[in-house]
Amino acid sequence: MSAMTAETRPGQPKLRRTIVLVGLMGAGKTSVGKRLAALFGVGFADSDVQIEEAAGMTIPEIFSTFGEPAFRDGERRVISRLLAERPGVLATGGGSFIDPRTRAEIRTHGTSVWLRADVDLLYERVRDRPGRPLLQVADPRAVLVDLNERRSPFYAEADITVDCCRGYSPEAMARRVVDAIRAHDRSGASNRGATLEEPT
Repeated sequence: MSAMTAETRPGQPKLRRTIVLVGLMGAGKTSVGKRLAALFGVGFADSDVQIEEAAGMTIPEIFSTFGEPAFRDGERRVISRLLAERPGVLATGGGSFIDPRTRAEIRTHGTSVWLRADVDLLYERVRDRPGRPLLQVADPRAVLVDLNERRSPFYAEADITVDCCRGYSPEAMARRVVDAIRAHDRSGASNRGATLEEPT
């Protein structure tokens, strides 16, 4: 990942494909993703940060200046570029996995993990944080409820689903993700082969 470089340490599993974290805002994709990358000794990137760097604008500025369709197009290009790099951990924006072209790119080149959380937990995490253009409304919780209903069927297409647990630290959640990836690999559910190469 372009945002960070790291070296795999002896005894660590090696990533064969990039792990792509998907889910609604507030699910913990960035905080969990950083811990996950550290566990594997690989790079981490946040697609929202990469988009802002590429555009030279904040995401709210991109939305207000160019609109959501233009943002989604740029988002898809950035995610495609990141997936072409060496395997790492990628945290994506809440709407990225809804775009069918982005979803296809992730399916082809990565292993997607849905961090699933209930609306109450999500709202606790995002209600007082700026920089969420979709929540700049009179009733942001209602927007989250609507987004959850509309986007969950798309998130459910992810390779792996891991439920967010109230009170779990990002480190604990990262380890839950690792366990889920290993279980997915053992099941042989993917026709693309294992995500992890375990040390021998």
